Amino acid sequence: MFIEQGIKKSNEFWKYILGSILIIGASTLGQLPLGIAILFKSLKSGKNLSNTNDAINSLDSNLSLFLIMLSFLFGFVGLVLVVKYFHKQTLLELTTSRNKVDWSRVFFSFGLWSVFTIISTLVAYYYNPGELVWNFKPIPFAVLFVIATLLIPIQTSTEELVFRGYLMQGFANLAKNRWFPLLMTSIIFGTMHILNPEVDKMGYLILVYYIGTGLFLGIITLMDEGMELSLGFHAANNLVTALLVTSDWTALRTNSVFKDTSTPGGMMEIFIPVLVIYPILLFVFSKKYQWINWKEKLTGKIIVENK
Repeated sequence: MFIEQGIKKSNEFWKYILGSILIIGASTLGQLPLGIAILFKSLKSGKNLSNTNDAINSLDSNLSLFLIMLSFLFGFVGLVLVVKYFHKQTLLELTTSRNKVDWSRVFFSFGLWSVFTIISTLVAYYYNPGELVWNFKPIPFAVLFVIATLLIPIQTSTEELVFRGYLMQGFANLAKNRWFPLLMTSIIFGTMHILNPEVDKMGYLILVYYIGTGLFLGIITLMDEGMELSLGFHAANNLVTALLVTSDWTALRTNSVFKDTSTPGGMMEIFIPVLVIYPILLFVFSKKYQWINWKEKLTGKIIVENK
């Protein structure tokens, strides 16, 4: 069973707190190149770039994307080292209960969400050509494609391994049940986005979307006894969006195909995914992978063995 793989007598909860600090430290170390680039830009332009978003946006968008993603590469390395040497676990134990990663699950989830995202974007462009405008420039897009394809899956996989793997198993060690890790990782994942520029535009209500997304990813991880579906979904969500649509009020501003010039509305963008789309995806996944025992897998107690 996936969540039980982290339940060991030696894995006391304080280790997860310390391990999280070490992972954050590694990620922070990976932000140094971005900080140096912003500093040089500030000195060269003579402007005080104290606002984080303004500072990042002062750089070329492809360069800023590369430097932002670099911190996740450092975080991933930090996570691997913490799991191996601090918790005496393998990365596979953090990822799935199967003997090896089921890549067919990853690609199915990735493909399903990619197709939905592409179709919904094209429909939005057809019906709102004044708000979703053509932004394609071949050379900048080609550079974006290479950077995004190589690094965004590392970013999304690192987030999944930390939240749906490391912290999910960590809170299971603490609570010895399933509902508490599911709830806590979803709340932490959602509030982690509180500094995103989207929050300034749409208000704190958008945290419902982020927490709801974390809850959805946690549910499919627990029900499927592994992170393959969440890995595929998260990679598709960030990668395809980065390539397809950008705007002046999102966290990642890219040389994408389209640019959204609309004013963010709020209610539709927040509640339709959480209340309509995610339940439909849960239904699709549950039928394809024949999920049963929902109550037990999402809220049940964990039987602790002496390990």
